[in-house]
Amino acid sequence: MGSRILIVEDDARIRLSLQLVLEDEGHTVELAESAEAGIEALALRPVDVVLVDLMLPGMDGFELCRRLRSSSDVPILILTARSDSHDVVAGLEAGADDYMVKPAVPKELSARIRALLRRATRSESGPTRPVFGDIEVFPDAGTVRVGGAEVSLTKTEFKLLCELAQNPGRLLSRELLLDKVWGYGYFGDGRLVDVHIRRLRTKVEKDPTHPRHIVTVRGLGYKLEP
Repeated sequence: MGSRILIVEDDARIRLSLQLVLEDEGHTVELAESAEAGIEALALRPVDVVLVDLMLPGMDGFELCRRLRSSSDVPILILTARSDSHDVVAGLEAGADDYMVKPAVPKELSARIRALLRRATRSESGPTRPVFGDIEVFPDAGTVRVGGAEVSLTKTEFKLLCELAQNPGRLLSRELLLDKVWGYGYFGDGRLVDVHIRRLRTKVEKDPTHPRHIVTVRGLGYKLEP
């Protein structure tokens, strides 16, 4: 596949096991044992995906996600020890695209990274320029404008908005969005969708707390209204 992946993990055994799995899949792997080392590595050479352990010494994984997201839309996969803690939501809110619970299952890890890489191509189909109020979506160009000004979205946020825009007024369940946007038939956590919807609203809605366009249908899912 020829993709370059950065693993930011302070546990040497976990770093090695992840490295072996990913190199076996044909990826080139960069290693960093701290957030600070990860930032230095990225300054020297860009990568296609970053794997981030949340519990790092010094700067933690949450702050690293925020730092990366402030200047880059590189896909971020966070690694956490517990799926039932607030860490998952906090990590996604910090800018991560997806998460996995340790220990990472090799086959699932590979599937998730493939999905992130596919999403990074931003290849979309559908209307050339869907318009919803002052929100304009340009799927072919990978851009979004609100009130004529371009806004910066992550690859996952862009894919999510495109999926909604391709189905105007149609209710899309969390399960469908997980399959379409995250792309690996993941039967898991609706928090992935909910957190990314919240982040998307802060960027495209005038009043994110009272959204006009990205509407929640309680208990069912979301839809995009004109």
